[in-house]
Amino acid sequence: MAGFKTLDDLAEVAGKRVLVRVDLNVPVKDGAVTDFTRIERVAPTVIELADKGAKVILLAHFGRPKGQRVAEASLDPIARAAEQTLGRQVQFAADCVGKAAEDAVAAMTPGTILLLENTRFHPGEEKNDPDFAKALANNGDIYVNDAFSAAHRAHASTEGLARQLPSYAGRTMQAELEALEKGLGSPARPVVAVVGGAKVSTKIDLLTNLVKKVDALVIGGGMANTFLAARGTEVGASLCEHDLAETAKQIMIDAATAGCALILPADAVVARKFEAGAESETVDIDAVPGDSMILDVGPKTLEKVIEWLDRAKTVVWNGPLGAFEIEPFDVATMEAARHAAQRTREGLLVSVAGGGDTVAALNKAGVADDFTYVSTAGGAFLEWMEGKTLPGVAALTR
Repeated sequence: MAGFKTLDDLAEVAGKRVLVRVDLNVPVKDGAVTDFTRIERVAPTVIELADKGAKVILLAHFGRPKGQRVAEASLDPIARAAEQTLGRQVQFAADCVGKAAEDAVAAMTPGTILLLENTRFHPGEEKNDPDFAKALANNGDIYVNDAFSAAHRAHASTEGLARQLPSYAGRTMQAELEALEKGLGSPARPVVAVVGGAKVSTKIDLLTNLVKKVDALVIGGGMANTFLAARGTEVGASLCEHDLAETAKQIMIDAATAGCALILPADAVVARKFEAGAESETVDIDAVPGDSMILDVGPKTLEKVIEWLDRAKTVVWNGPLGAFEIEPFDVATMEAARHAAQRTREGLLVSVAGGGDTVAALNKAGVADDFTYVSTAGGAFLEWMEGKTLPGVAALTR
């Protein structure tokens, strides 16, 4: 891939110590991993390197121990979960630097896998301390970053280490970067962005960047109410950041200047209570009752969204159109997601999605596997959509 070395550029790894930065910050309940998705994502890189005879040494963080050794943040239980997913034995070292790590690495044979203890047990990790990065590098010959989800952090194991050793993007990192390039870097046009969520305040940078890069921007969720109110539309008892009216107005001006079509709700599904099975009705957007909340976009708006999806060759998606967690306020998000998935299956659309709520919505719609790429990266995906430089990615540049 242009600009980055990948495992395809790594000719000979047999017997080499390969430090692989992975994201194993998985949900755990009562000591057991409840979602193996992130482990599954790094499996191709780990297995490929091990099968080529590398000594695969995994670096990861877990939780927020803030530079202290915290028992609850140990990666030891994650090593057992990794064994289940990889189908390989995974050794564990009680530290990521020092004698414990050095001895564990020295005992490795080609093709074996070792997980080092939480990098965030050391304050030098989050400070990106060069000495700590050197200490990590002492245990490796090659560095592979396969943790896009941590690439927005300039930490020792994500950025500093890339300056110490020959560095490459792992398969998951490669897939993510290639998908993002198709999404906004050099996309097939027209490009449509779908952005939802509760608040404009959390996505100002995102919206400001997107209106300059896409042909149409669909705004849904609670944040659409702020734009509607800024336009003078009464939104009743809906979630709305009235103090951001000027910000919303400026984004609308920027969109018009850039020639970006801004798609706001024309109708809405409203209810007086936000609960499952609540009595609801569909109204035009200028007829929202004063005691009701907008909880989903209505059928006229959905039809407009689908029209744009039919025109689009690329869609980037972050956030639901409505309160999709509760029926009947999930209709628009589910229908739009399924339509985008169908066009993707037909080879007519490149679809890139990311963000926790988005992934959950696509899973609920049963179409996550049909999108071109679904990012589990959270903050890193959002910062990429905002147009920001990700330190962990920049450090891999040739």
